[in-house]
Amino acid sequence: MAALVHRLYGVPLSDLGPFRAIHRDLLKTLDMREHTYGWPIEMIVKAARRKARIVELPVRYRPRFAGQSKVGGTVRGTILATYRIVRVTLQYGVSREP
Repeated sequence: MAALVHRLYGVPLSDLGPFRAIHRDLLKTLDMREHTYGWPIEMIVKAARRKARIVELPVRYRPRFAGQSKVGGTVRGTILATYRIVRVTLQYGVSREP
């Protein structure tokens, strides 16, 4: 996914990491609509289309101690998340919205 975002929007990412920070004023202009797995990529894509500065920083985190990931822990979760992320990435790639 990171390669697709780089190709479509010129944002050099290595991953769609778990943490984001954004200025409140910019976030308010993005008109966020996704409520599930597509939310992080929607933020990145819409910010990139507005020529906002996007910086990727390494984040360390510890392995999961209990439970199962909703995304990588099941085939259904993986397929659903992949579908939502790809759909949102492409949706805003062809949209006329700024």
